[in-house]
Amino acid sequence: MKQEKEREVQEFVISDALWTLIEPLVPVHEKKVHPLGCHRRRIPDRQVLNGIFYVLRTGCQWKALDATGICKGSTAHSRFQEWRKAGFFARLWQSALGDYDELQGLDWEWLALDGAITKAPLGGGKKRSQSH
Repeated sequence: MKQEKEREVQEFVISDALWTLIEPLVPVHEKKVHPLGCHRRRIPDRQVLNGIFYVLRTGCQWKALDATGICKGSTAHSRFQEWRKAGFFARLWQSALGDYDELQGLDWEWLALDGAITKAPLGGGKKRSQSH
């Protein structure tokens, strides 16, 4: 059971090659001075991004990250909010589109966007009888 969970989590680990492309886009963290001179060590950005991608891919709740061992759900959620406000995900999307355009080519003259609201493919079953 434990090996199965580790294998599942490994599917969401950012490779070294991909991290070298992503790392320059991550907002620089400015250390805050704690009034008592102590604080917890910051979880590495790469580890937190693994957790964020895990949540986005599986559709699980942020708190479910705690059981994966990637990072705490509260850490991933707060960093997600911080990076969203800083425009990180928009820059990441723009960079990925540029890379894809170089490799495969995009027809920028005609584009379409489609979407659907459905259950996440790895989201699991419903946990409660009534939604709020």
